[in-house]
Amino acid sequence: MTAEAREAAAALGGTGVRRLAEGVRRLAGWRRLALAAALGAAAVAALPPIHVVPLLIPAFTGLVWQIEGVRTRTGAFWLGWAFGLGFFGAGLYWIGIAFLVQAEVHGWMMPFAVAGLAAGLAIFTGLAALAVHALPCRSTAARVLALTLAWMLASWLRGHILTGFPWNLLATAWDPWPVMQQSAALWGAWGLSLVTLLAAAAPATLAADDGILRRWALPGLAVLLLGALAAGGSARLARAPVPGSADVEGVRLRIVQAAVPQREKWAADKRLAHLKTHLRLTRRPGLGDVTHVIWPETAVPLFPSKTDGLRRAFATVAPPAGALLTGLPRLNTGAGTRELYNSLFVIGPDGGTRARYDKFHLVPFGEYVPLQDWLPLPKLTAGRTGFTAGPGARTLSVPGAPPTSPLICYEAIFPGAVTAQPRPGWLLNVTNDAWFGVSSGPYQHLASARLRALEEGLPLVRAANTGISVVVGPFGRTRARLGLGEKGVLDSPLPAAIAPTSYARFADTAAALLWLAVAAVFAAIRRR
Repeated sequence: MTAEAREAAAALGGTGVRRLAEGVRRLAGWRRLALAAALGAAAVAALPPIHVVPLLIPAFTGLVWQIEGVRTRTGAFWLGWAFGLGFFGAGLYWIGIAFLVQAEVHGWMMPFAVAGLAAGLAIFTGLAALAVHALPCRSTAARVLALTLAWMLASWLRGHILTGFPWNLLATAWDPWPVMQQSAALWGAWGLSLVTLLAAAAPATLAADDGILRRWALPGLAVLLLGALAAGGSARLARAPVPGSADVEGVRLRIVQAAVPQREKWAADKRLAHLKTHLRLTRRPGLGDVTHVIWPETAVPLFPSKTDGLRRAFATVAPPAGALLTGLPRLNTGAGTRELYNSLFVIGPDGGTRARYDKFHLVPFGEYVPLQDWLPLPKLTAGRTGFTAGPGARTLSVPGAPPTSPLICYEAIFPGAVTAQPRPGWLLNVTNDAWFGVSSGPYQHLASARLRALEEGLPLVRAANTGISVVVGPFGRTRARLGLGEKGVLDSPLPAAIAPTSYARFADTAAALLWLAVAAVFAAIRRR
């Protein structure tokens, strides 16, 4: 570089950034791993419920610089693994709270479960860092693109392998700002996460020993991409109907949030009391205007086939022109079998079942124990019998309302896997996040579920035992909300669906094309 160029770089802060990057690259041993874990944990603060999105920049920019300082492939893997350990450990700490519901039985498993889950998921980030190191990148810009490609591929695999766990995708960082999330209607959470990651890692090039234009090219492109997301999102929302002007005629929902503590939920001597609580809340003033009552996942831990009078109780609150939709456990003991299902029932005004859905995406160790013959561990939910998976996604007919796609618990976190044919008119997510107390978990769960509404162009109705219960329109805007830990009811009209979005029609195609476009730019930079 010429003296003039060096002076210009220093004027723009290039010298200071290069010194910082060099210090990060020189770290070795436990200091390198400790910084990587700290950067991974810092990235979590950009996600729900904190949403300090700018923290993604030092997290992923620092990761790029750290990868540049690694000499061996083994070192690259452990560096990425340490980053993932911090990311998943800080992002999923709340899972440990579930083991304290019955601490006398499961408490000893808490540290092993949280640390083990974080360590296992960190393998994906370790492989991503290994891939970046293994690719012959001669510039920081190429490494930024390589990290974007490798991280997103690893995230996609994480969301599909071994039943999948696509939790805390970077797209959820934009949850408070629907204008920034509108592109999910095109390329889903995967595409939005890719753009977010690219923008966060792009400032790493500011430490390169290049001319000003080259150092600022990728950060400038990132700013343009984020600006395009904001402009496109604003334009899409400007064309959207004003909330309240496009609701389903003749449908009025009442969501019941009973706030039953998890430790009491399955207690045998309190189950009838839980039923009475739901009935009492449902009968609050205004029930005469309600067409559909919605209770959360396993709202009443009683089996309809084994509890006398339960259907008669349901009939007293099922609106005459609609239905009661409630989560219930279901026991199938026919033909010498004993199968337990986590189900959603659509109950008519006579107490009879109009439709039923059985959850098919079960929670490992919560609803069943994988490889139980080799892992003799108890599941977290009550009873010794593990749940049986249902046949798959379904569209249920609902009297007096458009057909719905039911999603029980974390079935709402899987992009592109929340609907079946024929296309429903709304998404119904019933869940019980009481397992996780007042923590980040319920907020992260809600943020992921809200993205499904945007992706599919469908309203989302969410009934949670302890919250957060919401009604979300097809553009991702919240219409009604009942906060975490509150007891009460939430009355709301049902927003109307819009035409199928590009993501609803073509699933991950646009995200894959975006990934390939980044790969093409990466290849071009490598050739240069």
